[in-house]
Amino acid sequence: MSGKNKPTQQGRAEAGSRGPSIRSDCWVQISLTDSGGIDLTLQSKVESMYGQVTRELVANVLAELGVSNACIEIEDAGALPFIMAARIETAVRRLGANVGAGYLPEFGPGTQAATDRERFRRSRLYLPGNSPKFFINAGLHGPDGVILDLEDSVASTEKDAARLLVRNALRVVDFYGAERMVRINQGDRGLEDLDAIAPHNVHVVLIPKVETPHDVQQVDKRIENILAKAGIDRDIYLMPIVESALGAINAYDIAISSDKIVALTIGLEDYTADIGTARTDEGRESFWARSQVVNAARAAGVQAIDSVFSDVANMDALRASVLEAKSLGFEGKGCIHPRQIPVVHDALAPAADELEKAKRIVDAFEEAQAKGLGVVSIGSKMIDPPVVKRAQKVVELDRAMRESSQ
Repeated sequence: MSGKNKPTQQGRAEAGSRGPSIRSDCWVQISLTDSGGIDLTLQSKVESMYGQVTRELVANVLAELGVSNACIEIEDAGALPFIMAARIETAVRRLGANVGAGYLPEFGPGTQAATDRERFRRSRLYLPGNSPKFFINAGLHGPDGVILDLEDSVASTEKDAARLLVRNALRVVDFYGAERMVRINQGDRGLEDLDAIAPHNVHVVLIPKVETPHDVQQVDKRIENILAKAGIDRDIYLMPIVESALGAINAYDIAISSDKIVALTIGLEDYTADIGTARTDEGRESFWARSQVVNAARAAGVQAIDSVFSDVANMDALRASVLEAKSLGFEGKGCIHPRQIPVVHDALAPAADELEKAKRIVDAFEEAQAKGLGVVSIGSKMIDPPVVKRAQKVVELDRAMRESSQ
């Protein structure tokens, strides 16, 4: 794949990352030409093992994108094929080429896993959408969900690149049972994100900075149209994020705005900025908004999920924050580092006395059902149905945690 002639170049674009500290990524620069075929210059840290395979991948990607004449330079720092393919496609798109649906890798093992509306969402690990090195082993840390983030963690100049990386990751990366989530951008850019990621087995879409039901409904409608056009018969669930005073006031209306909503969560960095105060570990400044989100979620019959905890070095403060969130009624918390996951899971686990009480209630409920009784009681105390439901969730959470630790 080398051309000795010097064809006329038609612009130049690049994508990706380069430099001595880069790993599991690559840098691509491409110029379309009017003749000469594909002229590839490859510098690779893994040339001896994967040089030929890489050259074949480049040829296949460019052919799929309809590029037959180009000069392309690649600096490879161990990028997996789905990453390199996304970087090449980004550079070609930045030249203004019409590449249609683009280069879609085959679905890999574990990527077709389904999810469940009522599954546990104790932890969800945020992964910056333009940093593919974090994707590869994310599922090994055992989060309940991974969030491939297209919003705040991605610079505005790299939104297009992140979109293709996330699309390819959804098709290739096995997250080992973690729910597959994507946080899209706001407004029209977020709707365009959906065009790229919705057909590729994303389980939950996080909608940022939601202030009105309309913010949710336009996402819901866009997803519905995309899936129908693609002939895909499955649901993509939604998790609106409340991040402003207006969003907090409208929390219940937001929570009931779509039957695809499975959880309501809050983003405290933006919320505290919106009300003009600083965020603290104690959280007094956000107590009302967090309570509003919990009550809205409970009233709507969906899960209430707390914000992230930003100090990744302070595990004691994280534990205290999770315990406080649990006491308010939250069922999960966002994580920005893998080391936070076990702390969140442990703090959300049922306490011994809580579990013992829940088991007694569940046993009494099952005994009443066996006897055909419509009333559940322990001794002389009547047990209301919501209390039974809560007890069942506690017992189920304990069982699930024991199974995951085996």
